[in-house]
This record gives sequence, structure tokens and C-alpha cells, in this order.
Amino acid sequence: MAQTAAPAHAAPRLSPLDRWLPLWIGLAMVAGLVVGVLIPGVSDVLARLEVGGISVPIALGLLVMMYPVLAKVRYDRVAAVTSDKKLLISSLVLNWLVGPALMFTLAWVFLADLPEYRTGLIIVGLARCIAMVVIWNDLACGDREAAAVLVAINSVFQIVAFSLLGWFYLTVLPAWLGLDTQGIEISVWQIALNVLIFLGIPLLAGFASRYLGERRKGREWYEERFLPRVGPWALYGLLFTIVLLFALQGEQVVSRPWDIARIAVPLLVYFVIMWFVGICTGRMLGLDYARSSTLAFTAAGNNFELAIAVTIATFGAASGQALAGVVGPLIEVPVLVGLVYVSLWLARSWFRIDPFASERSNL
Repeated sequence: MAQTAAPAHAAPRLSPLDRWLPLWIGLAMVAGLVVGVLIPGVSDVLARLEVGGISVPIALGLLVMMYPVLAKVRYDRVAAVTSDKKLLISSLVLNWLVGPALMFTLAWVFLADLPEYRTGLIIVGLARCIAMVVIWNDLACGDREAAAVLVAINSVFQIVAFSLLGWFYLTVLPAWLGLDTQGIEISVWQIALNVLIFLGIPLLAGFASRYLGERRKGREWYEERFLPRVGPWALYGLLFTIVLLFALQGEQVVSRPWDIARIAVPLLVYFVIMWFVGICTGRMLGLDYARSSTLAFTAAGNNFELAIAVTIATFGAASGQALAGVVGPLIEVPVLVGLVYVSLWLARSWFRIDPFASERSNL
């Protein structure tokens, strides 16, 4: 009996690398812990490889992770995103009003008796995501152009608002409520440098790749030949970064499991609430699946590099604030990977679309 040929546009829904992503991430976490615990001094070596308070190995991992995703962005479509006022305003509200307020509340509810961890957690909530969110958004078949615009807007607001919000949530608001106060000192230049490295460099490289590639070889070559070759490096960079993060704090994670668990609970609640508020907001505003998913992931993610740099610079590498900053991405990574799968399920069950078909139509 003859078999019917598959439609020409049918493509594998997930590559083997994507399909087994939770396994690879789990193995990367274990590998990082093993390295951090069994190799004496490795965390000290990694901590010393810094320039301007930024870890060079982690920066390289993040740049490798972000470049392929930003190289996929259709920059000629960005103007259409900036005209979507519902998306832009809801993103600003979720990121700069709801997110910090929610983290402040959760930190005081769950860590009222642990002021160092509480302060570190609040700082994590102030650092809005400009890096790893592009990976989660891409895996969930979100709108790449919208993600590029939203992380750029977050970057500008981060430079302007981070220090002001830190002062408000650590000093002013606790004083109004009769709670303990705590301050931070962070220069605008340090925040700007963080934004320049973790967004500016890969964004410029991604734009240059598309512009030069399409100009010299054409769009068909660029999207059918070039992008498939560089695409897997996004996940290689992600896994490399995860290994480094767990190696950097391997001894802390193993020696202080109860403290890690105490910090992890409000983080888990935060990521899940922010993501669901984001996806529901997009749905209620009438946004399509791709932009609703992008809104959700940009609202839920955090700029862990900035949070870690600020807590270390202000309170010291061995402080409880720094430990809380490091635990942030250790919880964020597995939780948001899980939410990628939830997002793909909601695309079919709630938005009534095939997210992979939509993804293919954009190519």
C-alpha cells in the first residue's frame, strides 16, 4: 500500500537537542555541582576571572547563547512591534511595577527572619531580563522581533530606574511600613556596562549577520543555510553557562541546602506567577500567541548577571545577598524550561494554534 507523502512544509517539531533539553540542562547542573565540589578552588578561580565586576567566562557563555537567536530576528519587522501599544505598555507595567513589587512582597513573606537573603532576593526582582529570555522565547516559538524590542526597552529602563527602585524598595518602602531598611550603592555606569555587554554586543552581531548575509547571499541562503548552522550554538552557550553557574556555587549549594531551599521557594512562586500573569494579560488584551508568550517570558525572566554583580560589589562575594543572587538563575533555568512546555501546550489548548506551524510561516 502506497504511503502518502508528507506535506512539503512539514518539519520536525523539535530537534533532538530541543526535545531532550530538560535532560541536557539537568546533566549540566549535575556537572557544575560535581566540578564545584570535587575540584578544590575552582569557584575561586572562576570568581577571579572578572573584569569590571563581570565574570568573563559567564559573559562568553551568554554571548554565545544570545547571538544565534538575535541573528534570527527579522529587523525589518521591528517597526511593526513598536506600534503595538498594548504589548509595550503591558510589558513596562509587568516588568517595572508588578515584578519588583511582587518580589518585595514574597521576600518579606518567606524570608522575614533572614535579612541578607531577603535583600538579595529583592535585588533579583529589580534586575529585569535582557539576556536568557531570548532563549526561552525562541524555544516557545514566541515573537523574536517583539522580544528584541522588549529587551531593548528593558535595557533603557534598567539604566535609568535600577538604582532608584533599589533605593525605594530597600530603604523608602520598608521605612513607610515600619520594616528593616537596607541600602545599595551601584553606579549607572556599571548598569550601562552590563547592558552594553549582554545586549549590545550580541544585538549588533545579530543585526550585522543578517544585513551582510542577506545582502551578499540572499535571504533564502541566510535562513536555510546559515541559521541552521549557528542555531544550535544558542543551547551550547546556555549549557556552558549553567555548568559555570553551578560550579561557581557548588560548595554553597551542597553545604547549605536548607538555606538554598528557603531562597528557592519565593523564587519559584515569583517565576510562575509572573509568567502566568504575562500570558493571561496577553490573552485578555487580544494579542496572538507569539506575542503573549513573549510578554510572559520577558516578564518572568531576570537579569541574573546584574543582580549577582550588584550583590557582590555591595555586600561581598561571601554574603547572603550574593548567595540569593546566585540562587536566582539556578531556580529560573529549570522553572522557565518547564514553562516553555506549558507555553507550547497552551498554544494548542487555549490559543488553538500549532506554534510550530506559525514558526515555519515566519521563515
